[in-house]
Parts: sequence; C-alpha cells; structure tokens
Amino acid sequence: MGVAKKMRPFAAAVAAAFLSVTPALAQDMPFPAGFHIQEIAANGTTLHVRVGGTGPAVVLIHGYGDTGDMWIPLATELMRDHTVIVPDLRGMGLSAVATTGFTKTNEAEDIAGVMDALKVQRADVIGHDIGNMVAFAFAESHPDRTTRLVMMDAPVPGVGPWDDILKNPLLWHFRFGGPDMERLVAGRERIYLDRFWNEFAAGPNRFPEASRRHYAALYAAPGRMHAGFSQFAAFDQDVIDNRASVAKGRLQMPVLAIGGDHSLGATMAYIMRFAADDVHQVVIANSGHWLMEEQPQPTIAAIRVFLNSATQCVSPAGGAHP
Repeated sequence: MGVAKKMRPFAAAVAAAFLSVTPALAQDMPFPAGFHIQEIAANGTTLHVRVGGTGPAVVLIHGYGDTGDMWIPLATELMRDHTVIVPDLRGMGLSAVATTGFTKTNEAEDIAGVMDALKVQRADVIGHDIGNMVAFAFAESHPDRTTRLVMMDAPVPGVGPWDDILKNPLLWHFRFGGPDMERLVAGRERIYLDRFWNEFAAGPNRFPEASRRHYAALYAAPGRMHAGFSQFAAFDQDVIDNRASVAKGRLQMPVLAIGGDHSLGATMAYIMRFAADDVHQVVIANSGHWLMEEQPQPTIAAIRVFLNSATQCVSPAGGAHP
C-alpha cells in the first residue's frame, strides 16, 4: 500500500478536526464555563491555575508575551474529553510574585507540584515559547509522567542548532535584562511587548489589539517584567541542564513539533529530532510565532489529531511529514 493511501484516513481526521474547531478568544478573555481557578502551592511558590473538563489530563504551558489566557481556544476544545490544566508560569500572569527559580528544570518541578496537588499522575504536556522549554524540561525530568509532548515554535536551549539560533539579530532580547533594563521598560511595557507581537507574527496586525491590552496590563504589574526577563537570564543554565539530560537518554514519548511557516516552521521538528525518537512535524500556513492568536483553528486541529492518534502526523494543509 502506498504512503499516500495509508495517510488518507489520518488526513481526513485532521480535516474533520479542523472544521469542528470554534474560535473562542473573547474580548475579556474568560475561560469557558466549567473551568475553575485554584491557587496551588508548588515547589516554593504559588501558581495561578485554571482547571476544567474531565478525562485524561493535559497541561498547557504558556510563554513570554502572554499568560495561560493564550490557551482559551485550545482549552475550550480539549475540555470536552480532557481534564485541562492551565497554569501561569512562576512569577508571571496571576501567579505569586517570584524573584528566583527560573531555570526550566526548576519550573518543571512547579508543574510537577501542580499535578501532585491535583492528584494527576500522567498528562499530555503542551508548551509554546518559554512554555516549550518548561515542557521539554518536564518531559526530560518526568518521562514517566509525560504521555505525549507538543512543542510549539520556540528553540530549546542547548538542543540542536541552539548556538546558531543565538546569532539571529531578532533574538537580541535573549540577553536583555537586569535592573537597568527593567527601569527602561517601566511604564513602557506595551511598547516593549508590541515589538514581540509585531516582529514575530506573520504580519504586524495579526496579534489582536484586545489581547495586547490584556497582556500589557498584566506585565505592567509589580514584579512581572522582572520574572519575564529572568526567564531569559536562565538560558545559560538551561543549556547546561538540557545537554546533561539529553546525554542521559532521548525522549521516547510521541512528540508533535509545530512551527509557523513565517517563524520556525520545520525547524521545530529538526530541533526536536536531536533529543527525541518519535517526532511528528506540522507546519502551520500563514502564521508566525503566535500560533494560537494567528491561526488557532489549524493549530488546534493538529493538536487534537495528535492527541487522538499514535500514527504519523499530517499538517492541516494536507502535507504529510515524517
């Protein structure tokens, strides 16, 4: 049987999932009815966590420039048959202010603590941007607790072409931080964040204005920009930690690597193949870095099919990828 013929049922499933997804990002960004909020003490801090739905657990980990609120469209879809767990990262969003502990291996223990508090042993883990790095660290530290891993459009410190990626002039913010930088952006958080939302999207108007206002207000709160800068300042240690973890053994759980075609694209899967054996690739058309804001429907469709299937993945556009 030819590859194309074998892939037809899976491609049909992706198409069906794509058509069933409904956009859900409301102006004031509430999670749907059925979600509740818990402030969970974990690993020496307290995380703001949204929990909803029933079924196998899935943890959604946000990145820089947003909070757990970015996951509203995906959480709305997955709560139909999953227990969806959406924390704000250490020191960010509505989690407790934190000044230390931003290595991704430590933040992975924050996630483990949340799962312990909710009495969740295993989960699918999905990350974007900085959340990508925390998700990777969690999977490395807790492979027995990671059913599947979804990595969305961000490099992983120390893995694959990390040193070459650092040479990209667009990534100057990786080294931007410290007390003076915090003073520079104080009161100008929206200006600083607009640069990320504009330059890393497929077009400068792709990140919604309502979301910009929402996140800019959250990042302007005391301690939040410090936490954001600290995420990047921890990269040097993250490189050391990740290289040591990969040297001990490659990830064996299924991994879905998603990149926007105007951003990392297929490079996301290329990176993950340095650390994992079962990597599936999806490239989202007409999207930059902000997949959930720019192209929520095809992104959610790809994730839905991956979580429901152990076979090869196909992009929503119909192209098969190994």
